[in-house]
Amino acid sequence: MATFPEFISQNEERDGVRFSWNVWPSSRLEATRMVVPLAALLTPLRERPDLPPIQYEPVLCSRATCRAVLNPLCQVDYRAKLWACNFCYQRNQFPPTYTGISEVNQPAELLPQFSTIEYVVQRGPQMPLIFLYVVDTCMEDEDLQALKESLQMSLSLLPPTALVGLITFGRMVQVHELGCEGISKSYVFRGTKDLSAKQLQEMLGLTKPSAAQGARGQQAPQPPLSNRFLQPVQKIDMNLTDLLGELQRDPWPVTQGKRPLRSLGVAMSIAVGLLECTFPNTGARIMTFIGGPATQGPGMVVGDELKTPIRSWHDIEKDNAKYMKKSTKHYEALASRASANGHIMDIYACALDQTGLLEMKCCPNHTGYCYMVMADSFNTSLFKQTFQRVFAKDEQGTFKMAFAATLEIKTSREIKVSGAIGPCVSLNAKGPCVSENEIGTGGTCQWKMCGLDPSTTLALYLEVVNQHNAPIPQGGRGALQFVTQYQHSSGQRRIRVTTTARNWADAQTQIQSIAASFDQEAAAILMARLAVQRAESEEGPDVLRWLDRQLIRLCQKFGDYHKDDPNSFRFSETFSLYPQFMFHLRRSPFLQVFNNSPDESSYYRHQFVRHDLTQALIMVQPVLYAYSFNGPPEPVLLDSSSILPDRILLMDTFFQILIYHGEMVAQWRKAGYQEMTEYENFRHLLQAPVDDAQELLHTRFPMPRYIDTEHGGSQARFLLSKVNPSQTHNNMYNWGQVRPFIHLLQSPLLSMNLYWSLLICSIICSSVC
Repeated sequence: MATFPEFISQNEERDGVRFSWNVWPSSRLEATRMVVPLAALLTPLRERPDLPPIQYEPVLCSRATCRAVLNPLCQVDYRAKLWACNFCYQRNQFPPTYTGISEVNQPAELLPQFSTIEYVVQRGPQMPLIFLYVVDTCMEDEDLQALKESLQMSLSLLPPTALVGLITFGRMVQVHELGCEGISKSYVFRGTKDLSAKQLQEMLGLTKPSAAQGARGQQAPQPPLSNRFLQPVQKIDMNLTDLLGELQRDPWPVTQGKRPLRSLGVAMSIAVGLLECTFPNTGARIMTFIGGPATQGPGMVVGDELKTPIRSWHDIEKDNAKYMKKSTKHYEALASRASANGHIMDIYACALDQTGLLEMKCCPNHTGYCYMVMADSFNTSLFKQTFQRVFAKDEQGTFKMAFAATLEIKTSREIKVSGAIGPCVSLNAKGPCVSENEIGTGGTCQWKMCGLDPSTTLALYLEVVNQHNAPIPQGGRGALQFVTQYQHSSGQRRIRVTTTARNWADAQTQIQSIAASFDQEAAAILMARLAVQRAESEEGPDVLRWLDRQLIRLCQKFGDYHKDDPNSFRFSETFSLYPQFMFHLRRSPFLQVFNNSPDESSYYRHQFVRHDLTQALIMVQPVLYAYSFNGPPEPVLLDSSSILPDRILLMDTFFQILIYHGEMVAQWRKAGYQEMTEYENFRHLLQAPVDDAQELLHTRFPMPRYIDTEHGGSQARFLLSKVNPSQTHNNMYNWGQVRPFIHLLQSPLLSMNLYWSLLICSIICSSVC
């Protein structure tokens, strides 16, 4: 029999699902006492090389309020050719194509190893991929040249049938017509006036695709390719390459002490309107490249006077951010329009100052799997290599991206869905499985994600509704089914179905079984997503206190201790890492805004709520490896005690890859010992972390920042800010000073040992910080 860690790993590999609890409390009352909610991390398109798509459509339950998909948990009567839905218990007839099934001749969807299965929808047209570039021209020549080269490179990576469009903006907004030969033609719009989709349609002479077009004969309808502003790559490759190469800086003069006038809000509005009028409800990417903040028109985040700085956290707290509310409202309206039509909005912001990501965060967050990339310049390898990886392909030669996706969840009668936290919007689909208690995006059992990739992950929060006085029969199981429909990058429409189940247990008699099923890694990320969501609307100290109270309650529930004896506290191995994750989460940039701009905080939170469990854990608690002459590289504690003079450390924070050379190693390197043949071992020691760092740099998206530093170096602060400060030059707090709790818990010098000691005192003394 597999252990729980093995069971969890196998299910994640097969289904892309991790639950906070893998044995579920059988009543609502017991579930609320578990502290950590019953929830799941779902990666809908987790890569499965052994999962070939099935070339037919799924069999659905005939009950209108259910419509669950046939799965291995269903009861099947092979003689009568009937199957019973495991969600609503409706008996259904198999379709005529299943007449040959038997116990030895089962279709794939009934085999246990295919609890996750993917179907190809044969009906309907195959839509082309659509990429609309929105390019800022208010930047330095060097930056603009680097951006043009990257855009030209991207054209060679697109499939020939992909549709491409170009919009440039500065003080004015230009929509470039790509269908004309031998001459550059564009439509120019004022950057101070927003346009509705209807106005844009009339001005540009746009037409929506007709469902009847191309439906003659046996061929599937094809989308119209006569749009002058969105043309197939194979048709306009050379013309667009030349057009990009000829782009110049915005010609409007910028006086001294002024910022360039940048009409970003109107440019994005026109891009949304262009796709809204021509390809509604079709997968498309709006890729916006920004070299600075919007300074005029709708969506502006700062004025054009350089003496007036862009808003800071202090300005926001004092309600002194002049343009913030109005610009946020503008971008939220754009995000709503784009998500309604299945269009993705990517943002590539490359500037030394803030560009307004705080106001624009709803655009990538509400339109599914979107790229938000922040760098110092378009001329850096961070942007160039990240942008190139956007067009990475799988083993079949198709892009690792999906479009216009929807997710529906179906549950057993004992469970309801409270909501989701992640890159999605609600489809407002009410049903019997929708809970009244909303968490995140709730009040629905269906969500829309305009884009997906193999690492896009949603946190789904569940509620046990079974009453305490209505026991579930022994051996009962609660089941969930996740149905993800999406447009594959090949143009096909596909449906991926994941069906999973877990055992029920009575928390009064089987609490040990429930405790042993706790997945502390998944629980940490699920609680972290709740904390990040709270941080968007609550004060930072309030969020930290909430986290501490939840940890104290969990320790009181599952810890073993004697009252008034702090040294007696014991935590089982299943929970041992959870407090450590909470400690590092409290110090992370997801909850701490000190030393981060509003744009940086928005960027970090965006990446955290859309990546999978492994990447999210690295963001919360960075990985630290030590290299020395004592043996091969080894993982070490993220603690200041791991910093030794004769060691090299490699730290991966997801956003940064840092190599730190200890004091002695740094001196040997400066002395040039690695150049001497008799010290070849030292040369290999220096090279080992560099090789490992390069491997991470080549696989991570977005590409992290690479830092090479040493003892006493200015950039060593990045390492020192992440490690647990158990050893400092001045330990201002000691064990005896455990009061007042709140002042200590807010201290940036708080070490993990002291933090844990304070919490144990709170537990033993039954007080809450």
